[in-house]
Amino acid sequence: MISAEQINYSIGHKNILNNISIQFLPGRCNLIIGPNGSGKSTLIKLLSGELDNYDGRIMYNSSDIKTFTKLRLAASRAVLSQQTELSFPMTVEEVVMLGRNPHFEFNPSKKDIEIVQEVIALLDLNSFIYRNYQTLSGGEKQRVHYARVLAQIWESPKDDQRYLFLDEPLNNLDIYYQELFLSIAVSLLNETTTLIGVVHDINIALRYADQLCLLKEGTIIKNGAPAKIVDAILIKEVFNVDTQIMAHPSTGKPIVLF
Repeated sequence: MISAEQINYSIGHKNILNNISIQFLPGRCNLIIGPNGSGKSTLIKLLSGELDNYDGRIMYNSSDIKTFTKLRLAASRAVLSQQTELSFPMTVEEVVMLGRNPHFEFNPSKKDIEIVQEVIALLDLNSFIYRNYQTLSGGEKQRVHYARVLAQIWESPKDDQRYLFLDEPLNNLDIYYQELFLSIAVSLLNETTTLIGVVHDINIALRYADQLCLLKEGTIIKNGAPAKIVDAILIKEVFNVDTQIMAHPSTGKPIVLF
């Protein structure tokens, strides 16, 4: 479980996040949505330990994240960021193996190699394995980095938790890979795995989220099960667009019509 307690974060005199208190439970798909500039990516950076100059507390179970060493954090949580780029040539296999670096000192073990091979196959990257990463398309690069992130926390810990953060992971992806990314993330969920993601497409969020957090101007407007909290009034308040809400004919989950 991850809990944020009265988090405030500013850059200069500008408040980015205001009094954020929220819990994200393991075994659930926790998604965050909101308009541009609402603080979604900043919240992910705080929760994942990338930023630490905030007021309040962020707890991983009963431990303050500020007490974690960088190695302990890297071994238990992985982050797929919006903008991840490499400025030097590496093969796809080498990039994915970067995800295993927190788990070995000098050379990867047989298990590390097997995990890398498994996630490469899962993301349909076998034909690219020896390609120079820099020659790939935007969507192909995104798949490579997702494989790297999955490799980092692929093993479900025996006595600890693992945490997966996805910050707008669907950029540059076609519909097939959008569905694949989220279905893989959901398949990892269990009592030791906490998933927190940011997405732009509200209907994708409604389809996958067990818990949905709506942010606007650095403040949580609503948080809870999508079917219980989402209506046309809320969408108007957060996104300033008129909508109608209907139930999906197969799943019964809400769908937003613009």
